[in-house]
Amino acid sequence: MNVPFNEMEDTSGSREPYRRIADWINKTGTELLGQRREEAEAIFRKIGITFAVYGEGGDPERLIPFDLIPRAFSGQEWSVLDKGIRQRARALNAFLYDIYHRGEIIKAGVIPADLVYRNSAYLPQMVGFEPPGRVYSHIVGIDIVRTGPDSFQVLEDNCRTPSGVSYMLENREIMARMFPEIFSGGPIKPVDDYPDELHRTLKELAPAGCTGEAAVVVLTPGAFNSAYYEHSFLADLMGVELVEPQDLFVEDAKVWMRTTRGPTQVDVIYRRIDDDYIDPLTFRPESMLGIPGLFDAYRAGTVNICSAPGAGVADDKAIYIYVPEMIRFYLGEEPVLENIPTYQCGLPDERQYVLDNLAELVVKEVHGSGGYGMLIGPKSSKAEISAYRKRIIANPADFIAQPTLDLSTAPTLDGTKLCGRHVDFRPFCLVGKSIRLVPGGLTRVALTEGSLVVNSSQGGGVKDTWVLQE
Repeated sequence: MNVPFNEMEDTSGSREPYRRIADWINKTGTELLGQRREEAEAIFRKIGITFAVYGEGGDPERLIPFDLIPRAFSGQEWSVLDKGIRQRARALNAFLYDIYHRGEIIKAGVIPADLVYRNSAYLPQMVGFEPPGRVYSHIVGIDIVRTGPDSFQVLEDNCRTPSGVSYMLENREIMARMFPEIFSGGPIKPVDDYPDELHRTLKELAPAGCTGEAAVVVLTPGAFNSAYYEHSFLADLMGVELVEPQDLFVEDAKVWMRTTRGPTQVDVIYRRIDDDYIDPLTFRPESMLGIPGLFDAYRAGTVNICSAPGAGVADDKAIYIYVPEMIRFYLGEEPVLENIPTYQCGLPDERQYVLDNLAELVVKEVHGSGGYGMLIGPKSSKAEISAYRKRIIANPADFIAQPTLDLSTAPTLDGTKLCGRHVDFRPFCLVGKSIRLVPGGLTRVALTEGSLVVNSSQGGGVKDTWVLQE
């Protein structure tokens, strides 16, 4: 691998977006910053900003590691990202509408039919149904990596219920509270209007029969869910009810919320429950998290579910390969943000290349998430590679492979030392009657030296992300 791109420094010193940060680090000193990081973690712990990791024994609740050194994008860099993110969100929603209606992209031979219609996330129950505004994925989280000064690439798309936006907001809140001087009169664009923008997006896609102010709720599986803090956090900031399945019921093909004043009709449900579990009458009958009859009410047009059931087809890692072609097919545009070169193990020639080069590639499960089930060839033992080879041969269509990228590094505090650590970036694009995108997102950082895995479930941390004014 080559030397990764250093986002903070080049041969002439600090790069323009980081000059304010470099001055602040020099004035504050890394020892004091280390102390402040401990204070920030104490605040996170007091507030209860945790995530859950299951299957490892002991208490699964963990404090997400927070790094005090912000990541910065110039206004020019952000303008490229902004355009590319909006473009991708439009294409993904157009694709979802198409595959549940005429399937023109499949008829045109752009995407193989089997990848769509045999995909476990494809829901035949959605065929022919048109959600409000033809929007299927209302919150699109697009994971982006950087490999050079002008090189941004999409790692994957998240079209169902992308998580992490609460960390984006809390990271900024903590930084502004602890270091107000770096924000006073500064050129850093705000992100704190995201909850209002989310609420506006959800309300404007209320069902056609909704009169007056749309009643929006956030549907959570409950306090034991790994992202429960985020569910309650967003409901609170939007000023809407946080509900669990037992709080809702269906009657007369409408969804109602139980309250102390009697039933109240619900117009929009921002659900954080997977498709299979939302309605035991339509999907998994054993589900204890669903609302019986919810899907029928949705199909009847009396309630909107955000994001739509079946939207997960668009973020399947095998479908990801075709997003640049979607952009050309539906929008008639060239992609602003390119994909990472990706090999489909379901194709014989590409599978053979992957099997011959496992020690140099990153291999992922098509339906995997959270950094689980990956093989990072250069970091793996011969035994691990051999075992993974057998998995690919047994079920080749379940895997894709990508080159091991030289991900950019951003300055990160390791004790009282400043070190470069690999990062990625997840902005949150809101799709309603218009597309909304706050200038920022969640930067995830691999805190272990040399690690390319940034997921919090795998030991990664988070940073505040600055977008600077032009």
